[in-house]
Amino acid sequence: MSETQERNSRKVLQGVVSGAKTDKTITVTVERRFQHPKYRKFMRRHVKVYAHDETNQASEGDTVEVVECRPLSKLKRWRFVRVVSGAVMPLETPTDVASSAEASGDEA
Repeated sequence: MSETQERNSRKVLQGVVSGAKTDKTITVTVERRFQHPKYRKFMRRHVKVYAHDETNQASEGDTVEVVECRPLSKLKRWRFVRVVSGAVMPLETPTDVASSAEASGDEA
């Protein structure tokens, strides 16, 4: 088998970054859905994988794509490929809403 075929057969997962606090490492939560063999109910299971992010490009909440690679450390077995979609940021934080309500209450 040639080297390009071997690299193309690696697993590719898509998940949400749940932690990006360490340097060049992200924690990705990958969720999968499957049907229970006996009860036929659709179930959700998730697994947490550690991925290598060389440029620290991914941030918490981003949906990212990771690919399987050789062991890079004790826990890292995946490599960051790309950001599929960025994190959705709320327009107003709860503290902003509370402070604006207090400000409107003072005027009345």
